[in-house]
Amino acid sequence: MTEFLKKAKESSSIIATLEGKRKSEILQKMANALEKEKEAILTANARDMAAADENGLNDALKDRLLLDEGRIAAMAQSLREIAALREPVGRVLEGWRNDANLRIEKVSVPIGVIGVIYESRPNVTADVGALCFKSGNVAILKGGKEAEHSNRAIATVLEDVLEVEGLPREIISLLPDSSREGVARLIRQDRYVDLIVPRGGEALIRYVSENATVPVVKHDKGLCHTYIHKAADQEMAVRIALNAKCDRPGVCNAMETLLVDRAIAREILPKLSAAFEAAGTQLRADEEACGIIEAALAGDEDWDTEYLANILAVKVVGGLEEAIEHIRRHGSGHSEAIVTEDYRAAERFLDAVDAACVYVNASTRFTDGGAFGFGAEVGISTNKLHARGPMGIDELTTYKYKIYGQGQIR
Repeated sequence: MTEFLKKAKESSSIIATLEGKRKSEILQKMANALEKEKEAILTANARDMAAADENGLNDALKDRLLLDEGRIAAMAQSLREIAALREPVGRVLEGWRNDANLRIEKVSVPIGVIGVIYESRPNVTADVGALCFKSGNVAILKGGKEAEHSNRAIATVLEDVLEVEGLPREIISLLPDSSREGVARLIRQDRYVDLIVPRGGEALIRYVSENATVPVVKHDKGLCHTYIHKAADQEMAVRIALNAKCDRPGVCNAMETLLVDRAIAREILPKLSAAFEAAGTQLRADEEACGIIEAALAGDEDWDTEYLANILAVKVVGGLEEAIEHIRRHGSGHSEAIVTEDYRAAERFLDAVDAACVYVNASTRFTDGGAFGFGAEVGISTNKLHARGPMGIDELTTYKYKIYGQGQIR
């Protein structure tokens, strides 16, 4: 582990100073290589899917794990989009002269060596590797055991391109010891690792946050809400709620709790219930909602549960302020939405709700690096420092001050 991390740290000085144009060209070659090697990747993924069946993984996890030709093409396209982004390193963020006539520039630079711990989704291997590469960072990747063969196949494709281009394979590499003990060692290697990004289950996030000596940016749970205000366009509200829950129930930006304004509950809840019934959604509702629609009675724990499945908690609230208060108590700071035609209500919700992403009249499913135009994301940070929301290439940089003088002394 120590020798591997030493090599990774040494590689960071090479990638940090690589010309932006060359990085983009190499990313294009990586995208082409992923498509060229798709059969090897699909064969590896088939091994992981067979193991998933044997181990009884649920449908949501298997959906995240599955690769097909379309998803490999999407991986390659993400790399091309990342390659086309503006160069994030070396930008002058601010510049000024001080009283001593020193010219001071605040300039973006890579963070260094970034360890990313993730579960299930093998496309993360390509996305994170590419984002770190574009932003001049070394990526140390620790995927889940359930995607072991897929991750190895994808990482090998990327590493082979690096080697052909005369660059160290350690610039994008899988953690050699993927055991729990290996992770425990990685997150305490602050001499060699500059940032850890854990994205996965609540237990993983808590373990890393409590035990790391390396700085951590959490990709925490997504307990997302949609609030249908009394002034909502009801047809729009049903469409947004259905998308937020049912498009991909097993992802962190899916809605887990639907809040409905009491003023329109009797009118809109039957419409919502019919739509969710057609989509196969299990509803768990509070007592007031259960008096209007057929649903299982929700318990207190439902308001704090990230289902990651086609299950939805439904609650009737007395108005905007009660909705905001419910989100304050139960939200995870990820993504929250209001559906309303009332401008003041919308602005109050946007200002009062404390989350990385707050929507008016749109689905929370848009909280995604690709949807935001970042090409992909390293994670969706629920931290407030140093990054928040989808983390793209800009969030993988820090800055240094460059100071130019002409012999000044203090």
